[in-house]
Amino acid sequence: MSPSVDNAIETRGLRKVFGSHVAVRNLSLTVPRGEIFGFLGPNGAGKSTSIKMLLGLVHPTSGDSFVLGAASGDVDIRRRIGFLPEDFRFYDWLTASELVQFHGRLCGMTKEELRRRVPEVIDLVGLTQHQDRRVKGFSKGMLQRIGLAQALVHEPDIIFLDEPTSGLDPMGRLMVRDILRAERERGATVFLNSHLLSEIEVTCDRVAFIKNGEVVTTRDLSDTPMEEVGVVMGARNVSQQAIAGLTRWAEAIDREQEKLRFRVHSRDVLPDIMRFLVAAGADIFEFTPERVSLEQIFVTIMGEDTSL
Repeated sequence: MSPSVDNAIETRGLRKVFGSHVAVRNLSLTVPRGEIFGFLGPNGAGKSTSIKMLLGLVHPTSGDSFVLGAASGDVDIRRRIGFLPEDFRFYDWLTASELVQFHGRLCGMTKEELRRRVPEVIDLVGLTQHQDRRVKGFSKGMLQRIGLAQALVHEPDIIFLDEPTSGLDPMGRLMVRDILRAERERGATVFLNSHLLSEIEVTCDRVAFIKNGEVVTTRDLSDTPMEEVGVVMGARNVSQQAIAGLTRWAEAIDREQEKLRFRVHSRDVLPDIMRFLVAAGADIFEFTPERVSLEQIFVTIMGEDTSL
């Protein structure tokens, strides 16, 4: 497999087995450069192991994995990667400035670059007044902010973020959203894993749903809001034959007395559905379309017994 220069990430048949446990079964994924890409799945789906393989921290059992056109783990490529893990542990005797400077040095930044960039990125995450405080006394939200700063200090080409809004208040989440969009405008690629599906929905260009170590489907969120529409309909005299006929346009059809719920992939088919049901003898007294949220789609794809 030869990687494309247009892609930030490519994997084919990536697999990781720990003893008898298959953590990642068959991960095939393509992430073009310059995207904010969401990585979604229930607990135990293999998300963290997948990210570690992409970063070269875990060696795959089999399969191919490329980041920025080179094999995952390439030392030169690592200098172009920013990473904020979910369970980070920083040297808490360092001040905020010292911590960010330390990570910048690890990525090969010069003293002049650090002198310019460290105060800039600390200000970006709203910690200028705390830059000389030791991180040992930081709150969870402040640690999250300084963690984001260290991931961005060297202006990486690709940024892996695992739960970047954990511990942040609404203003902090808005800050992260704005920063990620600015990074995309700069040309960087963002690979984002988060439990907050509402944040994923408004931030990402595309998302992939992973289950049992495999990508189930990907969805494009960039051009328009989610196309899928949920409909709540109140009607009498809806025959079983009419409900069967709905499957031409609709899925996830659920009937409870005079209430009918279903989902379609486009609002454009709603007039056809109305005409069909009226022609089939249904007496419709309510017809309410609502956009299907990313959370609802997640539950449908993954099953209601799973959690993020």
